[in-house]
Amino acid sequence: MKMRKKEDDPKAMKKAIIKGKNYRFTVLTEKLIRLEYSEHGTFEDRATQTVINRKFPLPKFEVVERQDQLEIITDHFHLYYTYGPFSKHSLWIDVKNNYSHYRNRWYYGEPFETLKGTARTLDQVDGALPLEEGIQSKNGFSIIDDSKSCILANEETILPREPGQVDLYFFAHGRDYLAGLRDFYTLTGTTPLLPRFTLGNWWSRYWKYDEESYKNLIRRFQKEDIPFSVSVIDMDWHLVDIPEKYGSGWTGYTWNKELFPDPDRFLQWLHNQGMHVTLNVHPADGVRPHEEMYERMAKALGVDVEKEHPIPFDITDKKFRDAYFKFLHHPEEKRGVDFWWIDWQQGTTSKIPGADPLWLLNHFHSLDFQKRRKRPLILSRYAGVGSHRFPIGFSGDTVISWDSYRFQPYFTATASNIGYTWWSHDIGGHFEGEKDDELALRWLQFGVFSPIMRLHSSSSPFNGKEPWRYPEHISNIMKKYLRLRHQFVPYLYTMNWRTHRNEHPLMMPMYYLYPMENEAYEVPNQYFFGSELIVAPVTEKIDRDLQLAPVTLWLPEGNWIDFFTGRMYKGGGKLKLFRGLEQIPIFAKEGAIVPLAKHQPGKNTIENPTELEIIVFPGKSNTFSLYEDDGMSLEYETGHFVETKMEWNWEEKTFTIDSAEGDRSVIPEKRNIWIHFRGVQDWKHVKVQVDGKTIPVKGQYDTETNTYTFIVENWNVKTKLAVQIVDENIMKTEHDYKEGIFQLLNRAQISFPLKDRIYKIVNETDDKWKIIRQLRTMDLSEMLFDAILEELV
Repeated sequence: MKMRKKEDDPKAMKKAIIKGKNYRFTVLTEKLIRLEYSEHGTFEDRATQTVINRKFPLPKFEVVERQDQLEIITDHFHLYYTYGPFSKHSLWIDVKNNYSHYRNRWYYGEPFETLKGTARTLDQVDGALPLEEGIQSKNGFSIIDDSKSCILANEETILPREPGQVDLYFFAHGRDYLAGLRDFYTLTGTTPLLPRFTLGNWWSRYWKYDEESYKNLIRRFQKEDIPFSVSVIDMDWHLVDIPEKYGSGWTGYTWNKELFPDPDRFLQWLHNQGMHVTLNVHPADGVRPHEEMYERMAKALGVDVEKEHPIPFDITDKKFRDAYFKFLHHPEEKRGVDFWWIDWQQGTTSKIPGADPLWLLNHFHSLDFQKRRKRPLILSRYAGVGSHRFPIGFSGDTVISWDSYRFQPYFTATASNIGYTWWSHDIGGHFEGEKDDELALRWLQFGVFSPIMRLHSSSSPFNGKEPWRYPEHISNIMKKYLRLRHQFVPYLYTMNWRTHRNEHPLMMPMYYLYPMENEAYEVPNQYFFGSELIVAPVTEKIDRDLQLAPVTLWLPEGNWIDFFTGRMYKGGGKLKLFRGLEQIPIFAKEGAIVPLAKHQPGKNTIENPTELEIIVFPGKSNTFSLYEDDGMSLEYETGHFVETKMEWNWEEKTFTIDSAEGDRSVIPEKRNIWIHFRGVQDWKHVKVQVDGKTIPVKGQYDTETNTYTFIVENWNVKTKLAVQIVDENIMKTEHDYKEGIFQLLNRAQISFPLKDRIYKIVNETDDKWKIIRQLRTMDLSEMLFDAILEELV
């Protein structure tokens, strides 16, 4: 993807335009219209920092012109305009839906309700903060105001907006949230395809490492079998203790040779360990005379070297910008820096009126990568509508607290409402707060099931996120989840591709697929994680008596299978679940197909795997196309990628993996495939064929996860693999509630007589409702009763 694709055109089709002396309306789709008013009668056909494409296919619409009124009508909205300057008296739009009795009409200038979007940063936030507006609304309409965004005369030239112009985009997508998002992306640009390595674990800490201590850290991770794919080196890589006359050492570009005597050697070593590298930069103070590259850069810009004048940061100036990349960034990238963490800037003001320095930095860094045929990649803060073109988002320095953590699942999923899908949080929190091992674990578990998994902490010697800093039982769970993140890369990379193709974001609020269900709007911390899974992070502390934490979630109609245990849950309402430290609620839809990489101890790789695990869930038919390419280049734009279609035919009880279609050179020629059918009973008869020839397989059944597994070794990706399940009844619909209640009571920190009384009631009858009625007569805590109820329903 380029920032502006070849097919993008900021100039709309003439036939879509209805224009007068001072007004112009452009019908982009039957659900999207542009509204312009200009005091001077001039209108903008160039791209803006928000909008880069207006050439949509011509939609169906009707125009009714009268002497005193203009009407524009589509199947989804009816616009009325009585001429003159836009006001609530001259312009209004009826949206054709029945979501409410009185909110279907919008008058110009009146406020409107949305499901919110995102925010620039979570810096120093302890808990929640107000979010900006998004494009999704329960009332069926929303607006993007593009009146003040700057003009992209071309990708290098940014100009201020002409005053006296109104430029709005009215979205009338009802509750078809995915369609609204697709139109938004068509209007504002595509989310770039992230390099594969970004989807693994990131190690980040504000700490004064030196070369040897950093190498020892990575070696310890390797010894502990904890995989990482990205090394984030915070600001102490460069000189920070500089002469006072030059100001603060926050900005810097010169390696601290006392800490890293040979940067080339150090970066090469990290790459040899399978790590990719980003360096933290704070560009705001420009380049001062103490920097190694000062003299060369000063001469290129005509700055008097003898007088030691500093080179001020001015990203609006092309001459400075060219030197900024040539002398400060490209040499480090040649050394081995893969991308940049753009941190602090100079507020929101630049020499171009209306142009935010943050947006300019994000834009020009992304453009610089594209010029050199690289996938655009930065780590930087959100800079307004359209920022999805500049991933990845750094959400800022959050306070370590349950409130901060509790806000992040909602914050991350809701950002999809403005197309922003790749948030990277300081997982575990950055600073302040207090040590809380349970909080650290729960935050990490969410991080594994969030867009970017970046552990981070401040410079306090007590605030590291290394798993071995925690008690052994916590540490072991952390390691398990960090390994799981790398296993999930094949699934995540496929969702990365789907996001790039404007199909759907990785994380979506529940109401995206269930827009008419009120309960879908009442579970803010629950979300879809790709096309196959629902995740509900644990955001409450463990109950001391039960040694379990409560989670309230909503499951839509149908059956849902616990990803970890294989237990089936019936949907159609809210549930109160309880989980120990080792698990969080993750549910697979019926028929879900989840491809994972097989964990290989000691190997720190996220490449297209030779060994695949595919987890298949029963209940319904489904297909899944695993997407793979070289993970780094732009060659996928010319067809150098491969898709492997997997199909689960529930009626015929067959699972097939078709031969890989596309450029097979990007994947291994042969693979070992572990196929797990989860949420099933033990089987006796399975027939496996490769290209029509039956091969012998030996299956195993795991009673703890209700999973039947077999292995196909050395499967050639050019062939078709077919699995036929001969057994009739394969789905495990019954849960051993008596064993579940026993384990619950055995774990609970309550009196032994109470445990005995409860267990006696459970064992005296097989009538679940009788058990519930009897338990209701006992003086049980609400938490204990609810936990038992989960086992019974």
